[in-house]
Amino acid sequence: MPTIRNVAREKLEQGELSLGCGVRLTRSVEIAIAMKSAGFDWLFLDLEHGTMSIDAAAQIATAALDAGIAPLARVPNGEYAIATRLLDNGVLGIVVPHVDTADEAREVVQKLKYPPVGHRSMGGTGPHYGLRAASTGDAAKALNAANLTVVMLETPTAIGNAVAIAAVPGIDVLLIGTNDLCAEMGIPGDFANERIADAYRTMIGACKDHGKFPGMAGIYNEPLMQRYIEMGARFILSGNDAAFLMASAAQRTGFLRKTLART
Repeated sequence: MPTIRNVAREKLEQGELSLGCGVRLTRSVEIAIAMKSAGFDWLFLDLEHGTMSIDAAAQIATAALDAGIAPLARVPNGEYAIATRLLDNGVLGIVVPHVDTADEAREVVQKLKYPPVGHRSMGGTGPHYGLRAASTGDAAKALNAANLTVVMLETPTAIGNAVAIAAVPGIDVLLIGTNDLCAEMGIPGDFANERIADAYRTMIGACKDHGKFPGMAGIYNEPLMQRYIEMGARFILSGNDAAFLMASAAQRTGFLRKTLART
């Protein structure tokens, strides 16, 4: 049977932090090697808010497999045709935004997992096992085991249903989309608000009770990141390519201009 490694899943199963980098700006495959070298475990290929094509995402995903970093993709809610094509062509997991109920989570599993877990169509030979031939049954079993199925909780309704969502077989990660959650609560950008802390406590507790992995997205203030990691968050969207590029570039130009001012 083919063996398919997913470093992001391995880190989670070992109780470690699984660190991801958002990819919205980059279109070249070098981003996979660069983010692996930077210490990340997974890429967050953003097809919900970004303009990346399926083709670009698949090429980056294939490069990521070779580099040893897990390619995951966020697709717009309900766009399962995009999700399954990406899974067929190198991606090792799908992030589905705006999941509010257990019924919606069950639909995600049905669409994204192969039988007997779900009802995803068999896609043929893919890059996950080096384009080598593998029996349909073995490949499906290996991919079901390796892929991460991630649902985003982004409303008070979703947080209220966290226990039921976490109980759905086939769901791997509950990921709070903190920006949208704050907006829905009427406290946009107030990531330190105790209502957000309570939401994380609820989600993390639900994950612990049902053997799922708790995730954090949208928070990049380091003291707040530390707060929620100490609560138990483990699947961490740590930032994105554009923000990292801008921060480093601004730091360098600031240093150089201050150097001239001191001369």
